[in-house]
Amino acid sequence: MISRTERTLTYAILALFTVVSLTPVLGILATALGPQSSLSTGFTLPDDGLHWGNFADAWTRGHFGTYLRNSTLVTLSVVAVATLLSVLAGYAFGVMRFPGSTVLFYLFVLGLALPQEALVVPLYFDLRHLGLTDTYWGLILPQAAQSLAFGVFWMRTYFRGSARSVIEAARIDGANSWTALWRVLVPMARPAISTLVVIVFMWTWNEFLMALVMVSDEAHRTVPLGLAFFQGQHSSETALLAAAAVLIALPVVIVYVALQRRFIAGMLSGAVKE
Repeated sequence: MISRTERTLTYAILALFTVVSLTPVLGILATALGPQSSLSTGFTLPDDGLHWGNFADAWTRGHFGTYLRNSTLVTLSVVAVATLLSVLAGYAFGVMRFPGSTVLFYLFVLGLALPQEALVVPLYFDLRHLGLTDTYWGLILPQAAQSLAFGVFWMRTYFRGSARSVIEAARIDGANSWTALWRVLVPMARPAISTLVVIVFMWTWNEFLMALVMVSDEAHRTVPLGLAFFQGQHSSETALLAAAAVLIALPVVIVYVALQRRFIAGMLSGAVKE
């Protein structure tokens, strides 16, 4: 039984961390809604009202419509490919038994330990040789492969924890491996898959180094790369920079808010376990 003092202390600590977490967000919002001539980054709202036009100005001057379209195409493609392959590989490693499965799984996990900076240069020369630089494929394929290391590890852990009795019951009813996966395990794994989708979405949307190396033309820039160029051109206009940052972060916030219940459920629990 938790005492009133412990409960009060818990809420006080949570409130403190909430304030610390929201302080930078409120600062960015206040700056984005301030006058463009102001260099302050405080929380005081301007006397002449909120400057909502900063968002439209940043959108137009920064060409963020093109960058957002590119990021949306790349991110959705990476999320779809990485999620599908992670579910299939996670099921194979977590449920099925075949020779070399352990060694092959650890080869996937090895990708979590390899820094991106060590791979991006040789990867650039390989993709340039194939003619894939300055294309969407040059952004989609490497990031999908990078996400597989975590995705396979995540889904394999989930499927190994799934109830064996559920899988055995499906097979007794005549379900093969494919049917047991898509008709039984995938519906049960929706929280875990939602968590994977949110994480891969955030990683891909915020990816900067891969886009910087693989893309040189403006037509294929993603939003983090576009923001970097926009910052170089408008380094003294803090209101425009803050407005652009809010526009770029908004899709991630929307995806997280839409999937937050399943995201938390996937982080804390899974299907029925034996």
